[in-house]
Amino acid sequence: MTSATVQRANLTGAAYALAAVSCFSINDVGIKFLSGGYALHQVVFIRALVALVVFTCLVMPFAGGLTVLRTRRPVIHLVRGLCVVAANMCLFLGLAALPIADATAIFFVSPLVITVFSVIFLRETVGPRRWAAITVGFVGVLIIVKPGTAAFQAASLLPIAAAFLYATLHMLTRRIGGTESAATMAVYIQITFLVASTLIGLAIGDGRFAGSGHPSLEFLFRGWEWPATGDYPILVTLGVSGLFGGLFISQAYRLSEAAFAAPFEYVAMPMAIFWGVTVFGTWPDATAWIGIALIIGSGLYLLWRETVRDARIARRAPTYRR
Repeated sequence: MTSATVQRANLTGAAYALAAVSCFSINDVGIKFLSGGYALHQVVFIRALVALVVFTCLVMPFAGGLTVLRTRRPVIHLVRGLCVVAANMCLFLGLAALPIADATAIFFVSPLVITVFSVIFLRETVGPRRWAAITVGFVGVLIIVKPGTAAFQAASLLPIAAAFLYATLHMLTRRIGGTESAATMAVYIQITFLVASTLIGLAIGDGRFAGSGHPSLEFLFRGWEWPATGDYPILVTLGVSGLFGGLFISQAYRLSEAAFAAPFEYVAMPMAIFWGVTVFGTWPDATAWIGIALIIGSGLYLLWRETVRDARIARRAPTYRR
């Protein structure tokens, strides 16, 4: 594969990553909005059901029909599905208790972890300057989380757990991306969501463990109830945005290097701040702004270093004349 081909694949993957981030940002808003009235597993069940209906009607006919269900990697699909279910559950529980901007910022340890994992598992090269940027990003996360202080919230650990699960998911995506389509990966994730939320609902959906008063625990243990008519559009939006977000992000990491695609996900940070102000009336405090600046700055620096590296590779590549 030539350097020009790699660059084109990276840029295409970046575009998919940006589209995915937009979908996931809308998803986060909807989840947080519903977290005070429904059980998490109920919301996830309805979201997955809507996603599978939309997939069957709008995506499957253009992705090979029932052949999209064929796979040579069922075990990896199962592991990926469990990773994304656990990651989403952790993030959504964190959103129930934290301001959306804070939860999103903490979760953005994930692109840093993805970059680290790309070195460990994919043998991609990361130089000392990018390692320094990764360190700065982690410092930003610590500033927001405030470990060891009275302002620390245990719920802030949930987006961190989600970040590590999310990074693991994308390493698996890179492993099977050459043989499995984005549609195949997306449909198996939605099936896993549906099965997992059903099992959780059957186990604790009667609400017998509710009553603690903590937003995250209430969101997890609240009993199932019939959704209000006014919430139907939000639930449908969750299913559609969740499906296409999964499709786009799978395609992003199939096409591009993990260390290149990851920084583009930082676009979700200004989106989260916007939603926090306009929808929930929350604004990051001064300390959070410092952490956010460090996280975004480290991500942008990683992107810039990747661009410089690709330019050097292109200059060194031999040219052939006909």
